Amino acid sequence: MEITRRAVLSGAAAFAAGLQMPAQARSEGWAGVSGSVPVKLQVNGSTHEVVLDTRVTVLDALRDHLQLTGSKKGCDQGQCGACTVLIDGRRVLSCLTLAVAVQGKNILTIEGLAAPDGRLHPMQQAFIDQDGFQCGYCTPGQILSAVACVQEGHAKTDGEIREYMSGNLCRCAAYPKIVAAIKQAREQMSAA
Repeated sequence: MEITRRAVLSGAAAFAAGLQMPAQARSEGWAGVSGSVPVKLQVNGSTHEVVLDTRVTVLDALRDHLQLTGSKKGCDQGQCGACTVLIDGRRVLSCLTLAVAVQGKNILTIEGLAAPDGRLHPMQQAFIDQDGFQCGYCTPGQILSAVACVQEGHAKTDGEIREYMSGNLCRCAAYPKIVAAIKQAREQMSAA
């Protein structure tokens, strides 16, 4: 049974308002907003089948159900970027994205970024070389967002890097070193 985005949103709105589930959600065979459903997630090249409450976010599915704790829960409101993952190559705040909505899409977390032989991705190596982290809490989200920034072509200048990385906050203020790391990795990523 496939759950549509519309059914999830309709059911969630009804649940929040204390109303009966909308007819469309009932007609699609959806059990309800608080029910558990089987979910198939493609994470770091592997398929994971789990049963999740329909309200579980990608972040909570990764951390609590798949034990992939690299993505961090910072603000849990989509404001800090610590939970950033790549879904089909695009940056996504996993704390704001429902797991049921990403079935059939490729999720990449920090755990899946390095090569299978353990060789670090150029962005991971650049963060180490440039000391682009201090406490490290935001680093997984920073690195994945930086990979997307380069792949999107938004890493041509320091100003452009700062603009397109502005959704990822670093409380330690390692921003100049993060920019340096992105510039270093940009060269290696474009050569590959």
